[in-house]
Amino acid sequence: MKAKKYVEYRRKREGMTDYRLRLKLLKSEKLRLVIRKSLKNILVQAIEYNANGDKVLLTVNSRELKEFGWNGYKRNVPAGYLVGYLFGMKAKKMKIDNLILDQGLYVSRKGTVIYSTLKGVIDAGINVPHNEEIFPDEERLKGKHISDEIEKMFESTKNNIQKVK
Repeated sequence: MKAKKYVEYRRKREGMTDYRLRLKLLKSEKLRLVIRKSLKNILVQAIEYNANGDKVLLTVNSRELKEFGWNGYKRNVPAGYLVGYLFGMKAKKMKIDNLILDQGLYVSRKGTVIYSTLKGVIDAGINVPHNEEIFPDEERLKGKHISDEIEKMFESTKNNIQKVK
């Protein structure tokens, strides 16, 4: 008798999904905070598990920062913080207060754009389990390492986001 060939799920085969990690996140029964990076933007979503397919409750993209006065690059540490902060403000309006971070297959490194985005979400008042040591320095969050002009733009954009509440 010939053994049947077992074919893995396509997303696992292509290295797109870690199903063990996904199962752990889903067993927590919390909403997931999904942070994804493209070449030019950052996407932050609140996702609820549903047996028929995940349901996206809220999405914020770094392109939305332009409405609040941000004219800088949309995928660096300061932009990550601001998009996370904007997401947190919108999530509070929708009464979303507890999330769990789903960073997908990204390697966990201290001070990255993913963690600056998480810091913005937490500073907006959303409860996400975390360790304080993973966040970038305050100077990097504000963009001081880039230029003083970026730091000023950061402060004015953050103030504009706070006014919208």
